[in-house]
Amino acid sequence: MTQLEDIYHTYFKDVFLYVYSLSGDKHISEDITSETFMKVLTSLDSFRGNSDIRVWLCQIAKNSYYSYLRKNKRFVDLESVPESASGDNVEQDIAISEASIKVHEVIQSLKEPYKKVFTLRAFGELSFNQIGKLFGKSENWACVTYHRAREKLKHNRRIIDEN
Repeated sequence: MTQLEDIYHTYFKDVFLYVYSLSGDKHISEDITSETFMKVLTSLDSFRGNSDIRVWLCQIAKNSYYSYLRKNKRFVDLESVPESASGDNVEQDIAISEASIKVHEVIQSLKEPYKKVFTLRAFGELSFNQIGKLFGKSENWACVTYHRAREKLKHNRRIIDEN
């Protein structure tokens, strides 16, 4: 197995989950993850090893995702909008959808770096050490920031639920 294949098999899921935490869209995440590994193919020699390779891959993925957003900021692919899986229980689908929207609204209400740290930890499943490295900070900073974000989310959710 080549070095790139080894990296791909080891880190594909991590990169995909990270991009999915940014985009919230499975198809976009698949495309950006593929693009990330294509870029790695051409730039693997430039990896100096100063950071964890997972952090390096996530940086490439993040930059690719932001480039994607800049290129597509005015367009919405209607085929990427998910359809309801069960057409039987419309009331339940609406309730789940409304709850999901509320959760995302609460997360979006966070200021940076709380929003990104929470998203990376909760959806990207990155360790505090990895998150700290992405921000050029310590593992402890990432842990404290994540827990502060959780507290802010609890507080903000109470405010939204009261309204």
